[in-house]
Amino acid sequence: MPVFTYEAVDRSGAAVAGKFEAENEWAVAQRLQRMGYVVVDVRKLRRPWAGGTLPLKRKVDPGEMAMFSRQLAAMIGAGIPLTRALYALSEQAANPILAGVVRDVARNVEGGLSLSDSISAYPEVFSSMFVDMVRAGEVGGKLEEVLYRLSEQMQRDKSLRDSIRGATFYPMAVVAFAGCVLLVMLIVVVPIFMRFFPEGMPLPIPTRIIIAFSDSLRHFWYLYLLGLAAAVIGVRAWLSSEVGRKAWDRVSFRLPLIGSLIKKTAVARFSRTLSTLLAGGIPVLQALAVAGPASGNVLVANAVRRAAQRIQQGQSIAAPLREARVFPPMVTLMIAVGE
Repeated sequence: MPVFTYEAVDRSGAAVAGKFEAENEWAVAQRLQRMGYVVVDVRKLRRPWAGGTLPLKRKVDPGEMAMFSRQLAAMIGAGIPLTRALYALSEQAANPILAGVVRDVARNVEGGLSLSDSISAYPEVFSSMFVDMVRAGEVGGKLEEVLYRLSEQMQRDKSLRDSIRGATFYPMAVVAFAGCVLLVMLIVVVPIFMRFFPEGMPLPIPTRIIIAFSDSLRHFWYLYLLGLAAAVIGVRAWLSSEVGRKAWDRVSFRLPLIGSLIKKTAVARFSRTLSTLLAGGIPVLQALAVAGPASGNVLVANAVRRAAQRIQQGQSIAAPLREARVFPPMVTLMIAVGE
């Protein structure tokens, strides 16, 4: 849904401002009127970003979100009012984006909105899983427990991400070093060896190809840079499209060496997210709808979506997931045991 900024006046005559996620301006105006506000202005935010007056140049790190959730849970558990806790966290947040968002959320909560409705206006910072878990915690009166669970989930995700980066750092460093050595060979070493060949001497075809490539690299290096930049931009644009994303997710599972790691990572994210949502009291179908996209893989998300449709028809969870042939047998077996 689009995000709208509003300006209004409360019952005491004080000016208030904030953001809402709604279908249109009329829905925002109705919500403000139900809160007892006099609407002054409502505008659609063309490009939603967090942080008040600063564009979203710096993202909020998952570690920062985990710390925010844990601190908010601790303050609520200590009996501190929610708005006071949010204002305190906004003042001590090191990330200006997170500080601005939390400050806006505190104002909306102070104006009468629930915490879940307030954070839903900032999808760049608070994921759909975060919003759904907070909403379930508000309904069940377990907001402190839910925030602790969210903190643990985000910390586990960060640890998994760091482990993957650590595992892939060495191979990437080796490939980068090999590429640098190859460039030095073509630009520096090959021209030196060319001096030892007598002029007019017939050379093998592979040698002539290497010499021609070296000459073009030394004299037309700017064309290679332009081609590399165009290739990077094209690949990123293709991967950002739905067709490209599906194709890459399909191919990534079959890549040698790292394909198995990518698949296990996506399944682990899905499993942990689903476990956290179910433990927080989210219904199964709603939890599946959130956990599927949270895996970060289109194949897993599509398999979960098809499974949810069959679950609505009365089937179990494990059977549709097993037939999708995306999840390892151990995963579907453990789900069946849990059911």
